[in-house]
Amino acid sequence: MSEDTQEQTAAAETAAPSRRTVIGWGGAGLALGAAAAGGAVALTRDGDTAVPVADSGGAVPFHGAHQAGIATAVQDRLHFASFDVKTKDRAELIQLLKDWTRAAERMTAGAEVGEGAYGGLPEAPPDDTGEALGLKPSRLTLTIGFGPSLFDGRFGLKDKRPGALVDLPKFPGDNLDPARSGGDICVQACADDPQVAVHAIRNLARIGFGKVAVRWSQLGFGKTSSTTPDAQTPRNLFGFKDGTRNIAGTETERLAKHVWVSGRDAEGGAAWMDGGSYLVARRIRMNVETWDRTPLAEQEDIFGRDKREGAPVGKAKEHDAPFLKAMKPDSHVRLAHPDSNHGATLLRRGYSFTDGTDGLGRLEAGLFFLAYQKDVRTGFIPVQTSLGSDALNEYIQHVGSALFAIPPGVRDKDDWWGRALFS
Repeated sequence: MSEDTQEQTAAAETAAPSRRTVIGWGGAGLALGAAAAGGAVALTRDGDTAVPVADSGGAVPFHGAHQAGIATAVQDRLHFASFDVKTKDRAELIQLLKDWTRAAERMTAGAEVGEGAYGGLPEAPPDDTGEALGLKPSRLTLTIGFGPSLFDGRFGLKDKRPGALVDLPKFPGDNLDPARSGGDICVQACADDPQVAVHAIRNLARIGFGKVAVRWSQLGFGKTSSTTPDAQTPRNLFGFKDGTRNIAGTETERLAKHVWVSGRDAEGGAAWMDGGSYLVARRIRMNVETWDRTPLAEQEDIFGRDKREGAPVGKAKEHDAPFLKAMKPDSHVRLAHPDSNHGATLLRRGYSFTDGTDGLGRLEAGLFFLAYQKDVRTGFIPVQTSLGSDALNEYIQHVGSALFAIPPGVRDKDDWWGRALFS
């Protein structure tokens, strides 16, 4: 695996161009949108790692060895969608993936979907739905993945299902809703503007009409993990800091060890996963009303950290190394720590959510957990099994679940999402 390189590029203008203006620049507009926009310094993805963009209005480069939206600095908003494939035609599915790739290239650069989206015939619908017109790219990233059900034989992919793309076991306390679980294809849209993220998923769903259908989706806000350790650690809806020692987007060695699939890791017909990763998505309901009536000392014992600073039990600062034996045996930090799980480490990109109320006056709120890893059999599965005795389980419940194989990045204009899989 090559070493990551970071190249800083000064922004060309003090204000980001609108999406309509970018269209007017033609092909050059896409390249400029990926390096400028937002009036701040942008960092490119020349190597193996998705590198942060300094300004929330800027653009994250779409092309690279790995897909953006994994090691990229975590944006503030999420729109995640899982799709069922309706077409039975392999060629039609391949063409959809190509069309999606071209649309993703344009949207992440701040451009409208389609050439001349608002210059065509007024009698025909425009190529772009229009709600992101005039908005900055807002560090939009689009990340695609393929679920186990896509390899059921419909498209001749059965022999290409990776060994790591397993059916997740039922974990203690799971109360999974099939309508919020699984899916053939997922797309994760992250951005600093919620309208930009929603626009992206909406337009991909529109392009896929008749070929795919949304199985379930999730909006998220307030990132609960960070891939930039120099930034303030986010808090979850229980008020505790989360992801203190998350893998950083610049930690090449940890990414290679725990996140990126290399050629030697790919099993059987899964050479197409070289440069990819595996994503576990879990919708976790949090019983916030019950938690809010729990004494502070008990809350801190449950997590194994103090609430204000985030310091581990017996320590003064958040980033102090935890002394696990000083924590209660069923504390969350102790059970989830790599030292308790044979070194298992996940890259987390979770988000909080609130979806109104449950009809009984309680908030339908929680954590949409997203975790990337090289292999779920040595990553998420042992960690979640260990958490079966977590004291936090009294206040949470896993109600949705999915696993996806995340292919490598799109290398250039001739490449497309899933090309190696369908080759």
